Amino acid sequence: MPSATVPDIVVGRLPIYLRALSLMAAEGREITSSQELGERLGISSAQIRKDLSHFGEFGKQGTGYNVAYLREQLRRILKVDREWEVALIGAGALGHALAHYGGFRNRGFHISLIFDSDPAKVGQVLGGIEVLDAAKMEEVIRRRRVRIAMIAVPAEAAQEVADRCVKAGVQAILNYAPINIAVPEGVRVEYIDPVIHLQHMTYYLD
Repeated sequence: MPSATVPDIVVGRLPIYLRALSLMAAEGREITSSQELGERLGISSAQIRKDLSHFGEFGKQGTGYNVAYLREQLRRILKVDREWEVALIGAGALGHALAHYGGFRNRGFHISLIFDSDPAKVGQVLGGIEVLDAAKMEEVIRRRRVRIAMIAVPAEAAQEVADRCVKAGVQAILNYAPINIAVPEGVRVEYIDPVIHLQHMTYYLD
């Protein structure tokens, strides 16, 4: 089913279901239900069944879901049943943390390129990857046909970096810079700004 026919909010919940199923598999679980998933995730069982119904029938009434099967089907739907190369732009403190984070590769992503414009950082090795000069960014990304980029640069540089990534053929950007960026239609952008989430939570504090 084409993704355009599935609401984006539904697609956004699929990785949450996948994470829960991966934890169940690690626990040795073989069968689960929408009720159990819902209790773990704080999502109604009806919502989970409705979300999954966009992509087919994965369980049987009275039997539930086979954990391994549903996990693999969600990996296929999300296209993480393969490994995606990722370009990381920015080798500062945040870039260091991202380059050394071990949770990407076993979930379908591999940071294979790192760029920075600071001559003092170029040539360093982060997470086993040599930091390349940002001046070569478009050439290398295009040659390697990398379609996903993470932007971990200061806010004032983020738009230019995004423009260059798009020009090189990147179609999906995870932006850690605390600023919204403009991209052409067809390019996906997700934002991660911890301060925004903290500010969201402090509203509810006494």
